[in-house]
Amino acid sequence: MENKEQRLKELTAIQFQVTQQEGTEAPFQNEFDQNFEDGIYVDIVSGEPLFSSKDKFDAGCGWPAFAKPIADTQLAELKDQRFGMTRTEVRSSDADSHLGHLFPDGPKELGGMRYCINSAALAFVKVDELEAQGYGEYLTLFK
Repeated sequence: MENKEQRLKELTAIQFQVTQQEGTEAPFQNEFDQNFEDGIYVDIVSGEPLFSSKDKFDAGCGWPAFAKPIADTQLAELKDQRFGMTRTEVRSSDADSHLGHLFPDGPKELGGMRYCINSAALAFVKVDELEAQGYGEYLTLFK
């Protein structure tokens, strides 16, 4: 993928606000909240693979929710005490993009965690496009 500085120039205003300024997009009015197609979600800035649609669920919160990341090494978890509450912020490892927050209120049968992620921080790669876009190694998730 192109260098980070170039990619940042190509982001929309909401993508930049979310990933670079720790913003939050409006609930229920975003691209991936109700997307349940097979594929993977990658960091909009770096293209780093983050989540699989196999681990996505409808939390009813208005943002995409995932039970776990594709790999634990892809995410950084930081203490966030903004807005008078303590939460766990989730950032991508490679681009250091703000993605959203982690909460311990996910479905117990999926491990009990809920990664509440802004659509604006993500790009979606459909399963039939994984190979062509350089993510062929993730096809095994959908066999």
